[in-house]
Amino acid sequence: MTEAIDLAFVDRADIKQYLGYPSEVAIYNIYSSCLKELMRTGILEHEEICDISQLKLFGYTEDSNTKNSLKLLELSRVSEGLTGRTLRKIPFLAHALHLSTDNTTLSKFLKAMHSAILKVRRESELQQS
Repeated sequence: MTEAIDLAFVDRADIKQYLGYPSEVAIYNIYSSCLKELMRTGILEHEEICDISQLKLFGYTEDSNTKNSLKLLELSRVSEGLTGRTLRKIPFLAHALHLSTDNTTLSKFLKAMHSAILKVRRESELQQS
């Protein structure tokens, strides 16, 4: 991305540091915050989303309380290599392109997010070729 920025602008920066793509944990936190906001606004039914530390404490074992959180962790792994800006768009794309109702369950929404991630990846591959 730095190639797209005007050199005079870059020259005026005191510090130039490459941050890289968000980590799996950062992606999980980004998605989790987006989902919690959608729950707050009523677009998603309210369901518990565990923090990464809780999942670790539970040994990443699947039960009724951790199932959706583990699916979200899986989506976070699939999303590695995407920019933070793109990650924030994924829930919006999931809702706009893959759901037909205004209110849905977290499980259905996570499936829609998976479809949105795959769509973004395909489009990215097409642009690179």
